[in-house]
Amino acid sequence: MQPSGVTADVTHSGQWEGRPAAQQPEWRDHSAYKVSCRILGSAPPLVPAAEVRQLRWSLADLLTTDALLLQLGDCAESLYECTPRHTAQKLQVIDRLGSRFSELTGRRVIRVGRMGGQFAKPRSQPTENHGALAIPSFRGHMINSELAVPQTRRPDPRRMVWAYEAGSAVQRAMRAQRRGDGRPSTTDGPWSSHEALVVDYESRLIRRDPDTDELYLGSTHLPWVGERTRQPAQAHVALLSAVVNPVGCKIGPTADVSDILRVCEALDPGREPGRLVLIPRMGHQRIQQTLPPIVRAVANAGHPVVWLSDPMHGNTVTSGLGLKTRHLADVITEALRFRDIVEGLRQHAAGLHVEVAADDVTECIGGPVENEDGLLRHYTTLCDPRLNADQATELIEAWAKGTG
Repeated sequence: MQPSGVTADVTHSGQWEGRPAAQQPEWRDHSAYKVSCRILGSAPPLVPAAEVRQLRWSLADLLTTDALLLQLGDCAESLYECTPRHTAQKLQVIDRLGSRFSELTGRRVIRVGRMGGQFAKPRSQPTENHGALAIPSFRGHMINSELAVPQTRRPDPRRMVWAYEAGSAVQRAMRAQRRGDGRPSTTDGPWSSHEALVVDYESRLIRRDPDTDELYLGSTHLPWVGERTRQPAQAHVALLSAVVNPVGCKIGPTADVSDILRVCEALDPGREPGRLVLIPRMGHQRIQQTLPPIVRAVANAGHPVVWLSDPMHGNTVTSGLGLKTRHLADVITEALRFRDIVEGLRQHAAGLHVEVAADDVTECIGGPVENEDGLLRHYTTLCDPRLNADQATELIEAWAKGTG
């Protein structure tokens, strides 16, 4: 359990209360719902306010120094892989890739892990088919189980408490790595991040900074809102607009310029450096058409955003084996097109947001996975396909070749 911050439940007066919220579990009639919410509301924050401020300062500094940002980790974290051994493996991969990125570019690299809270996933369909049976979709370990039987797919609010406990263990390990062997804490990370999807969970972990009296989200350092939940009038954006964390927003291929300007205004009304990270995830075939007008409009509106490429989500395909996959060549193409577009418009292309596994998985095609047949060797993701560390290194090396 981590100290720092006020632990009273402040959620009842939030501006997000009563607003529509997409992708939420239906569990308020569950017998454990109220007690689970009370436990979270009185628990210590997983991250203290001082760390949130530190990351925000680092991101603001990134805009003036041409430093880079690397955000890495699982598509969906497993509650069963928050052990010291698993966490150490993930942190080793983040450190290895961050060091390689820094070595190749000659720049400082801020490292952020999709860790300590990436336990919930939005889904495009409410059910999935298993043989002749349609059952509720797996929505991440915070909500239900990956086991494909109807009973285990029922949303269970007790899982929010389990996620909190798992996240606490991960945060302790990340904090220890930042501090090193008694050395002062480094501003380069690793910091934590996850999609702030489950409003019941996130809202119960909002706390007041004991030094500034501002509200901050104590579940993670860098929360983001997804493509499916970034509507400015709805609960997710309202919640993130109320806290002082640096916040991210995913942008998909159908994004409208006016919609993005509205969400920027909601999340960054003060136009503050280090506050807002915009993360296009458009697909290699659509980014050249969709991204340039958005970058121009955001710059003209005066938002000093951190531009980060997610070249994974827009390039998902289904293999002939029926497995979701991504082609490394497409991932690299989108990342390089992103970089060229952003830099061509005189903005800073800050880096990459990538789903990467600590294990030597074979979920994406390219590099050591030569073809679709190679996917069968070690395909273990709970949700979307991830790169392995060697494939992620190829992506970083391709980016670095064009970095001036």
